[in-house]
Amino acid sequence: MSNIQSLRGMKDILNSESELFTYFIKHASQIAQNHGYSYIETPILEETALFKRSVGESSDIVNKEMYQFIDKGENDVCLRPEGTAGVVRSFIQNKLDRAGGTHRYYYYGSMFRYERPQKGRLRQFHQFGCESFGVDSIYEDANVIIMIKQILDFCGIKFKLQLNSLGCKECMPPYREKLVQHLNNIRTELCEDCNRRIETNPIRVLDCKNEKCKTLLVDAPKITHNLCENCDTNFEKLKTILTANGIEFEIDTNLVRGLDYYTQTAFEFVSDEIGAQSAIAGGGRYDRLVEFLGGRATPAVGFAIGIERIWELIKMKANQNEHYYFGALDESCMDKLFEVASNKRLSTQCSVEYTPRGFNKHFKQAEKINATHVAIMGEDELKNSTIYVKNLLSKEEKTISIKDL
Repeated sequence: MSNIQSLRGMKDILNSESELFTYFIKHASQIAQNHGYSYIETPILEETALFKRSVGESSDIVNKEMYQFIDKGENDVCLRPEGTAGVVRSFIQNKLDRAGGTHRYYYYGSMFRYERPQKGRLRQFHQFGCESFGVDSIYEDANVIIMIKQILDFCGIKFKLQLNSLGCKECMPPYREKLVQHLNNIRTELCEDCNRRIETNPIRVLDCKNEKCKTLLVDAPKITHNLCENCDTNFEKLKTILTANGIEFEIDTNLVRGLDYYTQTAFEFVSDEIGAQSAIAGGGRYDRLVEFLGGRATPAVGFAIGIERIWELIKMKANQNEHYYFGALDESCMDKLFEVASNKRLSTQCSVEYTPRGFNKHFKQAEKINATHVAIMGEDELKNSTIYVKNLLSKEEKTISIKDL
């Protein structure tokens, strides 16, 4: 009988990858908290209708990629393909849209899309995201962009920021008409997906990855040339704020993101260090999504970072937290050593080796787990209520009383 393997496009996170994963989550969460965001956890399984109404039936996610099925209660459900819709559903369900005020949440977890697995793109993948509700200010758009920059800077990841505005319900309809007129003139040369999108959501044509379509769309009308006064003012203000904060960007008039719910600000952070899948983070403003899902109209803006996309780019800083490795030279020391380590764990990360070993073998074990300190007890230390400690970073070593430890 052959061994059972993980499903295609789904993988385990362990060893060095788990270290990177927890490192990223810890520090990204701290940065989000510094910006006033609190943690939210939403279910992995949701009603399919949630994503059809939010992500949009014209999107590839809904059309081709959802893990969708009928459960035993005859409910049409799917594994979440992205994080924003679930957070918005929770926001409405808990009547926060009627409570007023500002609500900011961050989340992280698994998302699922049935697509061809490749580097940086899996069928089960992980996102870290933030969603801000109730702030109708371009400064909030700038703030979420700055937050992403702080996270990527902390991880030592180089990036380029691409920026666009998708207009609002005032300027988008007349622009859409111009775009459809242009697309109909080249329709026979566009791919099958583009032809379908002309009928369902023509602006999504601009997001086509087909190289021939990209060439044909170079002369398509630009939304940034068709913005209403309010959208144009906001977009110019955003560029001014980013420039004042030392954030470089380039305008990409074809940037529409892969989801239907964005309005006004849309952005992507891209890297040329990870091959063809260059987007590592993205987001924008979605002022109408709460209303689309049955809530009270609420301004909102958010982003998501694809964690698998940045595995290889994260440069972990030297471990700033102490990690003690405890080892015994003799079986007679184990009870006391275990007691000492248990007390030390109240304030510090500790690992205990339960098998007595020689001095050098303990040091090899400590290096394998990236400990910062080695604490060893032998018969002499047990007799004198002391313990030998070496700081592996500074190389300082001494024997101190257990009480001092």
